[in-house]
Amino acid sequence: MTVTKRIWLILVTLALVIASSVASAHKASDSFLYLDSGPAELRIDVALRDLALLTGIDPDGDRQVSGRELRQARPEITRTVEAALSLSNTSGICTLSGREWGISEHSDGSYAAARYAIECPDGEPPVELEYNILFEQDALHRGLVSLDQGGQARLAVLGPDARTLDLASEDSAGYFGVFTTFVYEGVIHLLIGLDHILFLLVLIIPATLATYKSNHSGTEAPSLRARLIDLAGIITAFTAAHSITLALAALNIVALPIGWVETVIALSIALAVLNVVWPVLGHKTWKLAFGFGLVHGFGFASVLGDLTSGVSGLAVALAGFNLGVELGQLALLVLGFPILYYLGKSQVYRQAAVPVVLAGIGAISLYWVVQRAPLF
Repeated sequence: MTVTKRIWLILVTLALVIASSVASAHKASDSFLYLDSGPAELRIDVALRDLALLTGIDPDGDRQVSGRELRQARPEITRTVEAALSLSNTSGICTLSGREWGISEHSDGSYAAARYAIECPDGEPPVELEYNILFEQDALHRGLVSLDQGGQARLAVLGPDARTLDLASEDSAGYFGVFTTFVYEGVIHLLIGLDHILFLLVLIIPATLATYKSNHSGTEAPSLRARLIDLAGIITAFTAAHSITLALAALNIVALPIGWVETVIALSIALAVLNVVWPVLGHKTWKLAFGFGLVHGFGFASVLGDLTSGVSGLAVALAGFNLGVELGQLALLVLGFPILYYLGKSQVYRQAAVPVVLAGIGAISLYWVVQRAPLF
């Protein structure tokens, strides 16, 4: 098998993966856990859409949870959540005593919220938290934890490979731990954010097409160096833009409804596709990247803002998360651009593959617009 055929095989495989992931290109699955000083009390918020995977919360399957359905499912929800939590200290397993139960609103919708008093056998506070909800159904699910330690908020992320948290640690260097944790989460959220990836792909496609001699003007196409400079400008603009709005949203300076943010993100992909075919927004792709990058930043912030609002580690978490997003973005470019640039020399790529890919991405983005718009 030739190198070109192998590359085409890889691209077809990636296209199939993307197609199978269309319906899931939304905010990642997260639960939120808040522990007070001690800790003597725990609050946990779990998205209703996630609970629908574990319980009979939506018996009629209409994807709408009514008040009656929620009340009927409360015992099952409580059992499910409590079975997924375990707090302990050297004397054994602690018990959870329900204090309050209700609904909370986060940036991406409604969550079941429960507050518990924590009671350990020896009367001392727990020293370890274990979290095991949804990992079997969604390996990308995360439990985002905010732990109050003497007025200082400590942030942590629980996942399939890190299900326990040491509550007794008072590591003052924990800021480094928070930073590295959120760097990792930033990478993950970029790589699973299919809408952000497709937007970047559409932005870089023009740079991969300028690899051959123009049939119309007879002039040589821009050099690889010129293409890389153009690409660097696009990525810098996108990075600067979403960094600004990520910070504004996470700091609660600007707040936008996540439903409309996700709708505009989907629409931005369709407009970027249109601009490749018919440059109604101009040939300065970096301007397009900056303008829509501002909206994409609000999409990234929907993860961070729900957890870190008002905590002292916010700046550290924000910096780490933003760096993680950039690293994920650069990894995709380093791996993807050379392949597409190489294929750009092929007539099949220019005249067949690119139009098909653009049409497919445009159709997917318009489907997301209809799916996400709060009006529908």
